[in-house]
Amino acid sequence: MELEFATRCLYGDKEKFEKESTGAISFPIYQTATYAHPEVGQSTGFDYSRLQNPTREHLEKVVASLEKGIDALAFSSGMAAITALMEIFKPGDHIITEADLYGGSIRLFDNINKKNGVTFSHVNCSKEDISKYINENTKAIYIETPTNPMMNVTDIRKIADIAKEHDLLLIVDNTFLSPYFQNPLELGADVVIHSGTKYLGGHNDTLAGFVVTNSQEISDKLRFIIKTIGSGLAPFDSWLILRGIKTLPIRMEKSQENAKAIVDFLLSEPKVKKVYYPGIPGSDGYEICKKQARGFGAMITFEVESKDLAKHILKHTQIIPFAESLGGVETLLTYPCTQTHADVPEDVRIANGITDCVLRLSAGIEDSKDLIGDLKYAIDSYDGYKALYI
Repeated sequence: MELEFATRCLYGDKEKFEKESTGAISFPIYQTATYAHPEVGQSTGFDYSRLQNPTREHLEKVVASLEKGIDALAFSSGMAAITALMEIFKPGDHIITEADLYGGSIRLFDNINKKNGVTFSHVNCSKEDISKYINENTKAIYIETPTNPMMNVTDIRKIADIAKEHDLLLIVDNTFLSPYFQNPLELGADVVIHSGTKYLGGHNDTLAGFVVTNSQEISDKLRFIIKTIGSGLAPFDSWLILRGIKTLPIRMEKSQENAKAIVDFLLSEPKVKKVYYPGIPGSDGYEICKKQARGFGAMITFEVESKDLAKHILKHTQIIPFAESLGGVETLLTYPCTQTHADVPEDVRIANGITDCVLRLSAGIEDSKDLIGDLKYAIDSYDGYKALYI
């Protein structure tokens, strides 16, 4: 019997860990660097925690179950996960990437991977025909959907069909929707990326990253890479992510509920010029997201009428922190042009719509009335604040 999603958040596929004999409900933290061998040529199944640790192994099985993959690998951060994945490519390879990506991914591709001989084409994958960018040396397509921060939605199945036609890998960063709302592997992707720091952990208290795949060949390559470069997730951090995943379904539902209420408020606010959220009926990507996902998530990007107003909001919210990151129980406001996308060239950033009037909000699990009241106070106080200097 296949377990339902919420049950798998607690137990994975219910594979029993034979070496745990205490009956502990919370999977133990195996805080050890190394393991004793019974004798030469024999192993307990664990040799050294850089290779594998029981707590990390259990977490990886849970995440693989949630994304319907054959394997998941847990890394020390989301960027560590992407960095390791890029090691399966070699100098001369070409990758098509979404133009509107998380700034850290763009920084990695343009400054580290390019230096190592991998080339990239940055394309609006939700609108352009990506087939015309495919060359003889193209090896993969890398997308986020929805994108960070402009919330562009790409048809995963359509891109997967193109990838398979040309024998390319399709890599999908699924951080924004989490496996609760979207499963790219079931839509034809080969690899799924997560910043586990975000919704999987859910409490803004640790860093983690995941690569999930349904390919044994990719799994084998990544297992060799993770043991070689040593970027696997530590036991205590693995336990924190395990604990966070247990409440993933109820957190995602409450956060999405709050996001929808905040979107309704922002759409009615005169000083807000544009709201980007895939759950707005009639908006770009609404029908595609509705088709390929089970929800629209809790990430909102909105543009206000001026740079000064954007900065004023960030300074004058009294409940919502002005902080990087997303996906935690606390609602957070981020200023992409100086934070998540600060290292993206200005012309590229502006072309993608990330101006100095754009704010990104990650809805948490507070009472929506308090969140809306906080945003309304910050916006309404701007006129009074300006009057002090007239």
